[in-house]
Amino acid sequence: MSTVYSVTRLNNEIKELLDAVPGYRSLLVQGEISNYKAHSSGHHYMTLKDENAAINAVMFRSDAMRLKFRLENGLQVIVRARVSSFPRTGQVQLYISEVIPAGAGALSLAFEQLKNRLQAEGLFDPAHKKPIPSCPQRIALVTSPTGAAVRDMIRILGRRWPLAKVTLYPAQVQGQGAAESIARALALANAVGEADVILCGRGGGSMEDLWAFNEEAVARAIHDSAIPVISAVGHEPDVTIADFVADLRAPTPSGAAELAVPDRADCRAAVRALDARLHTAAQGQLADRRQRLGALCERLEVRTPAHYIADKRIQLDRMTDRLCTAFPARVGRARQRLDVLRQRLAAAGESGVHRRRLRFAQAVATLDAVSPLAVLARGYAVAAKGKRGAAVTDAASLAPGDALHIRFAKGAANCRVTDIEEEA
Repeated sequence: MSTVYSVTRLNNEIKELLDAVPGYRSLLVQGEISNYKAHSSGHHYMTLKDENAAINAVMFRSDAMRLKFRLENGLQVIVRARVSSFPRTGQVQLYISEVIPAGAGALSLAFEQLKNRLQAEGLFDPAHKKPIPSCPQRIALVTSPTGAAVRDMIRILGRRWPLAKVTLYPAQVQGQGAAESIARALALANAVGEADVILCGRGGGSMEDLWAFNEEAVARAIHDSAIPVISAVGHEPDVTIADFVADLRAPTPSGAAELAVPDRADCRAAVRALDARLHTAAQGQLADRRQRLGALCERLEVRTPAHYIADKRIQLDRMTDRLCTAFPARVGRARQRLDVLRQRLAAAGESGVHRRRLRFAQAVATLDAVSPLAVLARGYAVAAKGKRGAAVTDAASLAPGDALHIRFAKGAANCRVTDIEEEA
C-alpha cells in the first residue's frame, strides 16, 4: 500500500532532498532580475529569469548589506546562491549570498547608478556651484592626518600663500566607515564656520581605495556644505562622485592646493606692474593738468580787467590823437573850457569846505557854552540820589541819612546827609 504524505511532510522532505545535494549548496546562476522588491525588513525579493524559465530568489538583509550597487528590474546578474524550498508554500527558490553584475564590475555599476541618480536630483547642476575665493584667509583640509596628501597640500599652501591659516579636520579616507567619517568632518568644518574654502580628498589608489568618495553620504555632505569645496581625490585620471558634486575639481591634492590660493610671486609681480602703470598714468595726468593750467593762465592774462583797461586807454589815446588831428581848434577850445571848469570846481569846493568849517566851529562853541561839564568846570557840582538817581534841586526833598552821589568836573564822591538847611 502506498504511503500517504501530508503536505507538510512532503514539503519538508523536498527541502531535505534539495539541501542534501552538495552542488545545490553553492552554485552560480545567471539571469535577469524581475519582480524586484526591497522589503522594509531589509530583505530583497526577486525573480531570476532567462528566455525559457524563471525562479524565485531572496537575499536576506545580512547579505544585502554588502551590496555596492542597487538591484533593479532588467539588470543582468550572476548570483551565488543555494537552492532550497520554503516548506510553508513548497516553493523552490534561490537563497542569494552574493550578486555580481554580468558584463560589468560591481563597483563600476554602483558608480554609474549613483551618478545617474544624483544627476537626476540636480546635485551636479552648475547653478549650485559656489565661487572659490581668490585670496582665502582660512583653509580647511578634510583628509587623513597621516597620508602624504596632507603634507603635500600644507607644503604647497605655505609656499604659495603663507598668509592663509590652514586647519586640518581629520577623516578616515579608506575602508569601512570612511564615507561617514568624511561626511562628519565636512559637517564639522561647516559648523565651525571659519574656513573660506575646504579641500577634501586623498592621494591615489585603486577604485576600491577611493571608494569612500563615491558614497552617497560624502556626495550629499559636499552638496550641503555652505563653504565652497574643492575635491582633491587621487590622480588626474581618477574620477569620483565627489568630483561631480564639488564646486571645483582638482586633478590631485597638490593641484587642489595650487587652485585654492594664488602664488605670492605672481601677486608681487602683478602689484609691481600695477604700480608702474599707476605711476605712468599719474605722470601723464599731471603733465596734462599742467598743460591745461598753462593754457588757462594765458587766457586769464589776456582777459584780465587791467589788460582790458589798458587796452581801452590805448584806444582812447588813439581816438584823442585822431580828434586833435582832425579838429585842432575845437579841441583847444574844449581843453580851455575844461581847464576853466576845473578851476571853478576847485574854487567852489574850497569855499564850501571853508563855510562848513566855520559852521562846525560855531556849533562846538555853542555846545561847550551850554554843556553841564562847563558849569562843573567853574566849581559847581551835581548832587543825585544814587549813581543813576535824579539830580537834587531842593534840600527839602532830602532827609538825614540819605545817600548822595556828588559829581564834580573831575571825578565823583559818595556821601550821606547829616543835616539839612532849608532856605529862609
